[in-house]
Amino acid sequence: MPLVSVAAMVMDGLAVFEFGVICEVFGIDRSDDGVPNFDFTVCGPVAGKPVRTSVGATLTPESDFGDLVGADLVAVPAISAGENGYPAEALEALRTAAANGSIILTVCSGAFVVGAAGLLDGRPCTTHWMHADELARMYPTARVDRNVLYVDDGNLITSAGTAAGIDACLHLVRRELGSEVTNKIARRMVVPPQRDGGQRQFIEQPIPVRCSERFAPHLDWIMANLHKPHTVTTLARRANMSARTFARRFVEETGTTPMQWVTDQRVLYARRMLEETDLDIDRIAERSGFGTATLLRHHFRRVIGVTPSDYRRRFCCPDVHTQDARTA
Repeated sequence: MPLVSVAAMVMDGLAVFEFGVICEVFGIDRSDDGVPNFDFTVCGPVAGKPVRTSVGATLTPESDFGDLVGADLVAVPAISAGENGYPAEALEALRTAAANGSIILTVCSGAFVVGAAGLLDGRPCTTHWMHADELARMYPTARVDRNVLYVDDGNLITSAGTAAGIDACLHLVRRELGSEVTNKIARRMVVPPQRDGGQRQFIEQPIPVRCSERFAPHLDWIMANLHKPHTVTTLARRANMSARTFARRFVEETGTTPMQWVTDQRVLYARRMLEETDLDIDRIAERSGFGTATLLRHHFRRVIGVTPSDYRRRFCCPDVHTQDARTA
């Protein structure tokens, strides 16, 4: 099916930013850039009747839910359910559209709308990491992946939080219309044209927010010395504790084991060097404390979801290379 007509679903409880993501990718005329125009329609419960958004503003759809049926793509932004759930006519329109061959795409918690329509049953999917457990509880046959940015299951594409919604929309454009069109849209939006769906949604902050003042200096020292070799025994000795006491206290303070925490911080430090420097992978592995590029690749892929080289290609600041060329 060619991707020509796009219908966006709106109703009370609409999240404005997530709706804006859909509008930005599919609703703006970019024909001057050589991007084909989409036949973009906004569909609500009643055509011409405003719906209330989550920020107190209202939005007036030009069409009703009936116009979802027959669209090549039905896009569902994040929409909070009311006390009585989602309107029956909205769920019926989604089911009919899907049965008639429409691609269904959700942004963030829009997956709950599609789940209420029965379209997640037995399907791989995702949503924002904060809501993933609830989605899995409400729709137990859905195969909810809590980590990824988006899941492409053919005629069903689900995505995580706001930025991941951009990734999913651009992924669909690439899948249906090719990289050239996608790159033109991404350039106008000033976003990376591609992030793999398997990249992790959420990575813990380097220093726990609630870490006690007494324990924080130990973490600060580790962060400043990631390049050095560490074991639980050596860290405990520096903190004047037994290894057993140190390990227990560390889990209490950070929620994870000492060596897992050290490894994760090394990955985050390596990620920053990939973004901000032109150092080669071997040098980054050395500075971040992994020692070898092989070990860096192993842990980086586990935490981030892509290889260091792939990550650098997508997220390295181009000014790094430009500056290095000027100063060489």
